[in-house]
Amino acid sequence: MLPIRDHNPSGRTPYVTYTLIAINVLIFLAFNLSLGDGHALNVFYYDWGMVPLHISRGQDFYTLVTSQFLHGGIMHIGGNMLFLWIFGDNMEDEMGHIGFLIFYLVSGVFAALAQWIVEPSSTIVTIGASGAIAGVMGGYLLLFPKAKVDILLILIVFFRIFPIPAWVMLGVWFALQVGNGVVSDPDLGGVAYWAHAGGFMVGLILAIPTFLKLGGFSYWQVNHGKPPHPDAEYELTSSRIPRVRRK
Repeated sequence: MLPIRDHNPSGRTPYVTYTLIAINVLIFLAFNLSLGDGHALNVFYYDWGMVPLHISRGQDFYTLVTSQFLHGGIMHIGGNMLFLWIFGDNMEDEMGHIGFLIFYLVSGVFAALAQWIVEPSSTIVTIGASGAIAGVMGGYLLLFPKAKVDILLILIVFFRIFPIPAWVMLGVWFALQVGNGVVSDPDLGGVAYWAHAGGFMVGLILAIPTFLKLGGFSYWQVNHGKPPHPDAEYELTSSRIPRVRRK
């Protein structure tokens, strides 16, 4: 089940989202092409990725940020940037450019700390933007729970694209992160499930001020959790609480 787009056009150009995608891609290309897959690349990840043991020792706190811009392979960065492309523009639209950038980076920091809490003595390097992007997804769930998200479902030789509410897709995704986090061995490496789950929850919490600014539960009651844009059949009043446009 892979999301490929949402039915939620943004009202402004998401410059920060585009810039974050560009920075991640450029860093990935620059260091993977110049360092290759050998020892030099592993040293680079170890120097700039988040190592839980180092955080426990009070060292290398800068890696809570730098680790967000490193990726271990084409599928890793491709999946992360796809999720950021789908969900980032709408969060930036509602939070503003600077507000969204702060929200993104803070979500990523706390996502890394969530992974550190689970395995404080681990020497396994944690890298990737998925913790920060999980924060974006958590915020999206709060603001647009019923926005339609097109997902690609592949079952061996059968595949189909169909829309589902955002709360279903994001809820299932979050449940999978928690479930996999519970059953996985943190000492074996692999996916940082607790960073995903922690980032998601932090993003949801950090989005509460924006949710209240939009009108809180009044915002949900009027637009039923759908996107606040003209083609969604309602418009915003000056107080940001949507007013239904009748047809």
